[in-house]
This record gives sequence, C-alpha cells and structure tokens, in this order.
Amino acid sequence: MAHDYIVEDIPVAPLKLAAHKSAMDLAKKVDKWLVSFRKHDYEIIKDKYRDSLMLRGFAPDTFLLDLDCPRFGSGEAKGVIKESVRGVDEFILCDITNYSNTYTVNGFTNHMSPDDNYQDMKRLIGASIARTHRVSVIMPFLYESRQHKRSQRESLDCAMALEELTNMGVKNIITFDAHDPRVQNAIPLKGFDNFMPTYSFVKALLKYDPNIVITKDNFMVISPDEGAMDRAVYLANNLGVDMGMFYKRRDYSRVVNGRNPIVAHEFLGSSVEGKTVLIVDDMISSGESMLDTAKELKERKAKRVIVCCTFGLFTSGFDKFDEFYAREYIDCVITTNLNYRPASIYEKEWYCEADMSKYLASIINSFNYDVSLENALHSSAKIQALLSDHRSDGYRYEGKLDL
Repeated sequence: MAHDYIVEDIPVAPLKLAAHKSAMDLAKKVDKWLVSFRKHDYEIIKDKYRDSLMLRGFAPDTFLLDLDCPRFGSGEAKGVIKESVRGVDEFILCDITNYSNTYTVNGFTNHMSPDDNYQDMKRLIGASIARTHRVSVIMPFLYESRQHKRSQRESLDCAMALEELTNMGVKNIITFDAHDPRVQNAIPLKGFDNFMPTYSFVKALLKYDPNIVITKDNFMVISPDEGAMDRAVYLANNLGVDMGMFYKRRDYSRVVNGRNPIVAHEFLGSSVEGKTVLIVDDMISSGESMLDTAKELKERKAKRVIVCCTFGLFTSGFDKFDEFYAREYIDCVITTNLNYRPASIYEKEWYCEADMSKYLASIINSFNYDVSLENALHSSAKIQALLSDHRSDGYRYEGKLDL
C-alpha cells in the first residue's frame, strides 16, 4: 500500500500543487510520489467510477501547476497562474528560507529574502483563490516563526502572517517542527497542522550507521537548550534511552548580532562517557550553539556526537562544521530536505539527509481525500516497528521503508 488508509472513494476535488520557485526541487520529488500514489489508487476505484467525470484530474502525469512570479525593472512583481484552477484543491508550497534566487531592482541584483518569498506566495494565492475549491499553504519553515512572542515593544510577525493568510481565504496552513506551535493560537478557528520529522530522523540515523546500538548503555538523546526539550523527550522515550539537557548562561547586559551572547553551557543529565549522543533541535542557523554543545559533549568523553535538526539554514556557511568535523567534535549532521541548502553540502563527509518528500506527498494526499491525519501526526508506532526490525534481526537500511 502507498499509504495508511484504504481508498474507497474519490478526493474532495482535483488536486494541484502550486510550487513557488523557492521550493521547486522538493516539489518535483513530492509530485513523483503523488503520481505514484494516484496510479495505485486509480486501480482500486476505476471500475466503480468507470467513464465518470468524477475521475477528472484524478491521475495525471503531473500535479504541478504552470505558474510564474515575474518582476518589473522596479522590483515590483505579480503572480501568474497559467492554467485553469477552477474547482481544484490547491496546495501552495513555498520555502521562505531559499535565498538562492535573485531579482533585479533598477539594475541592482538582490537575493530573495524570506519577505520576498512570502510576498510571492501571497501573489500566487491572490491569483488563484477566487476560482479554487480550497487553498492550503505549505510552509515547511514557518514564516517569521522565530518572532513568535513579545518580550518588549516589538512586532508579533508570525501571528500577523497567519492572520493575513487566513483572511485571504487560506483554509489550511501546513508546517513542520514550528519553533513554537502555540503560535497557532493566533488563528484558533482555522486549520493549522504542525508535523514532526522524528521518524525520518530515525531512518536517516540507521542509514548513516546500520550497525548502531540504541540502548540505554550505548545511546543518549541531548537537548541543546530548554526550548528543544519536548523534541528530545519524545525521541528519547521512543528510542528507550536516557535524555540530557544543556542550558545556556547568557550575558543579558549586552546584545551581539541581535541576541545576548552565551557565557557558558551547563549540562544536566547522566554521564555521556563512551556513548553515542544525538543532539536534536528544530534548526541550525549559524550553528555556533550546536557546535559548542557538541564540543562540550566530546570533552565529557562522548564516543560519537550526531546532530539532528529539521532545518539546516547554515547562515554562516560550512567552514566551522568542517573544522569541528576535522577535530572530531562532530561525527554526523542530519537535516531534512524541507529547506534550501547549497549543493556543496552533499560533498561534505559529515552530512546526511533525511528525505521528507514521500511524507509530505502522503500528507497532501490525505488532505485531498479529507481522511484522518492521526498516523501522520503521531509516528511512534512506525518508529517502534523500525527499531524492532533493527534490533531483532540485524536490520540493514535498504531505502525500502514507508514514508
């Protein structure tokens, strides 16, 4: 089976995937999975709905919409949908972190910022929402999610963006590992789904080392700060291992690069000596804090340090990671492919990717059928099945796992 539910009927409307150029690489992979799913589904229902118009657009060769966001010389832009979207269930996919695309303003070349990508996404919504059956937005990295709470006189950017999108008519907002999912309180009457990549992390970990021993005596999950505690607790409980946590002592009398500098990392937990430790968090920005944590663990005689983060932003490049890998402070860094990373990252010996395209395709397909997302939201059963195979009969990763 391609997914967890039994196909008994047709989707709520023809499916279309509107991929902004910022997320085109991921969208092409997702599209291939969607085409595969629908070919499977078509064989099940084709006799029931033979020659029926209800199968219109059910299993095309591609679900990708033909679209564009051209710009004028002044830098102004517009969203253009180049084919009919009347009555379709449209999913708009945008990677707001992708800075690789450029545009020209009065002869100057600018890189696309999160604000630019977000505005383009709104343009695509505006170009199509009046004619569609439903529009859902997929932002793997939730726009402005790091500005989610007010600690002084400052804007609440993420909450304002969520309100703006739903006021435009967006029915569902789909994201991954939101920095603080409580931001959905800004739109309590609208659809907001926050998915976690935990199962994909476990798959990638077994791909990195098929012989890894995951027991309390050999393995430990580490939270790099108090903000990542929930992620670390969930993963540690599923793996059946202990958890530790670092907390950061900061100098609140100074602000450097927009934040209070870290004075020291303090560790809470049992000994990591001789163990493989897995540091889990939502993102690697500059990587400074994560690398400091890895160094602290190695100095506490950890055997191996593996970093798992949903989003690899690497805003300060890879040089520091290369240095720490050469000095054996880190052994592996695992991130998903939900956001843009330079192609050169695949040349790094320390890098391993957790592919999320099949998982995302399954989520889209489930939305289009209006079926329960319970299995997608909670992956504990799949993790346990995977670990059982790994522990019982010398499981070797062969790329055959579901989602």
